[in-house]
Amino acid sequence: MSVYVGNLSYEVTEESLNAVFAEYGSVKRVQLPTDRETGRVRGFGFVEMGTDAEETAAIEALDGAEWMGRDLKVNKAKPKEDRGGSFGGGNRNSYGGRNRY
Repeated sequence: MSVYVGNLSYEVTEESLNAVFAEYGSVKRVQLPTDRETGRVRGFGFVEMGTDAEETAAIEALDGAEWMGRDLKVNKAKPKEDRGGSFGGGNRNSYGGRNRY
């Protein structure tokens, strides 16, 4: 399981985030998604720790903590949702409740 880290500074690097979480145990992996168009960090990331106990310790210590001028939001990451295709998915009947066909 991974830890979600939100409200990150746009100046954050994988190395700096790794260093913060390493204080609470072994860090297996750090991911910082970037914007496709600008290449800039999107303001959130994921950290995979060695054990559940290390994840819990990091969450308890870092959630709400101030780092790089921002108050971090840290919690267990939720599984990625299936967004249902490239056309937005969602409600197929989007014509005011009536079925046009």
